[in-house]
Amino acid sequence: MRATRVLIPACALMMAAAAPLGVAAQVQSNRVPPTSAVAMKSSFAPVVKRAAPAVVNISARRLVRQQTDPFWQLFGLGAPRARIANSLGSGVIVRPDGIIVTNNHVVENGQEITVALADRREFPARILLADPRTDLAVLKIDVPAGERLPVLPIDDSGDTEVGDLVLAIGDPFGVGQTVTNGIVSAINRTPDDDGASAYIQTDAAINPGNSGGALVDMDGDLIGVNSFILSRSGTSSGVGFAVPAAVVRRVVETAAGGGRAVVRPWLGARTQTVTAEIARTLGMARPQGALVADVWPGGAAFRAGLRQGDVVTEVDGRPVTDAASLNYAFATRRPGDTVRLTVRRDAGREQTLEVRAEAPPASPARDERTIEGQNPLSGATVVNLSPAVADELGLDPFAGRGVLISRLDRGFAVGAGFRPGDIIRGVNGRRVESVRELTAALETPSRGWQIAFERGGQLITARF
Repeated sequence: MRATRVLIPACALMMAAAAPLGVAAQVQSNRVPPTSAVAMKSSFAPVVKRAAPAVVNISARRLVRQQTDPFWQLFGLGAPRARIANSLGSGVIVRPDGIIVTNNHVVENGQEITVALADRREFPARILLADPRTDLAVLKIDVPAGERLPVLPIDDSGDTEVGDLVLAIGDPFGVGQTVTNGIVSAINRTPDDDGASAYIQTDAAINPGNSGGALVDMDGDLIGVNSFILSRSGTSSGVGFAVPAAVVRRVVETAAGGGRAVVRPWLGARTQTVTAEIARTLGMARPQGALVADVWPGGAAFRAGLRQGDVVTEVDGRPVTDAASLNYAFATRRPGDTVRLTVRRDAGREQTLEVRAEAPPASPARDERTIEGQNPLSGATVVNLSPAVADELGLDPFAGRGVLISRLDRGFAVGAGFRPGDIIRGVNGRRVESVRELTAALETPSRGWQIAFERGGQLITARF
């Protein structure tokens, strides 16, 4: 039986009557955090006392639509049925004025979001920013004037090491706040090549309901937000992952500054991990770094002098292990920063390049629309594809011009088998490169439809 990646699901609210934040109330001593390994073995209570009051429960109510047969929808019949789904997760207070960070999947599409504090008070919350790429969301609650809530300091120093003791704090299964302990099993885990996040792996028990909870070090500082597990059973098997504090801080700062989306700097180069075979071909002593496969004309990397065939081995003096770690190192910088790349070129000659961190190109304009009418794409929300849109959705920024399906909520497109992320390339033999061209092609009367689209690098033609 294979282990699968499982987003730590939010628990049913029928269990929410359990004491939401009991641990913090139970710790009453005035002890300080342990300063030695011997002290750590005796009790984690001082660390819990500092951290637990800033961990909250989050409940969300969302409207779930159940699709009916798309055939009847073509005739205006069979409207989608709707039901209310309730869920429960965790969150961390990171600003005393009521700013809270959690997982995006805890509050995604939530119509009503409620936050329960350590003292059992409940507040309605609103979403300031949602970032599906990192599975983070930032919420805001309005607290009484002059009140300052307990917070967890964000430690993004980068000093976390494999073997460090950590605590995971959250609300598993809705039973009330729970603390589990473990160690940092690995750092910079990058299951996705896009490098939006490089996770901290821990063996501290993380279960359903822990989504958005805190991973803290022995100073009681936030080093990560618990996000997902690898498990055969759907419950903890000692392989959990947390979004690291460096990513958390970027998302929180963006939201607190009024930003509606996280702008990630883009290197402007497509890279691949240096494998053992590539290393032998290039005469490298060992496989390390990211091989540059393509450079975006006129982009930051192009202007800095990065070339196809270069191997990036360091970013600001820190080793690059693979393509994902390079993308992550660049994505956690701020737009405008200068980043130093150490590059292996030609016969092993090393060179240092300075690249200015900047947002990916946003041309052509988005022009986001929902397709209407009696056609196979009816109900799909589409957008013009640009490097900025592709980067935002975790797709290949080098995919070129086209029309991207960004969302599917209803209509014939759902039953027709289309998916978010599909790139529409043509309609009835007519090439389309923009939303305007697509809508014009779909408005042309036709007895049958032939839709050419790209999925996972494969070109597919579907007939309807």
